[in-house]
Amino acid sequence: MSHPVTEPRPRFYFVPEVAKELRRSEGATRWLIHSGALKSSKLAGRRVVTQAQLDEFFASAFEEAS
Repeated sequence: MSHPVTEPRPRFYFVPEVAKELRRSEGATRWLIHSGALKSSKLAGRRVVTQAQLDEFFASAFEEAS
């Protein structure tokens, strides 16, 4: 029995990739970052979001909805 080959997930995402994951515009994503709702870091002058930060954002959203 063979297992399907999956591509490894990136360790971090740039804003356009985060926007795609959130199904939001880049502007809305930048606002989430600016307001502190979505944590991020800077890497070589570019804003990045780690997988852990994105997972935390989703977990927090589901906690608030409960």
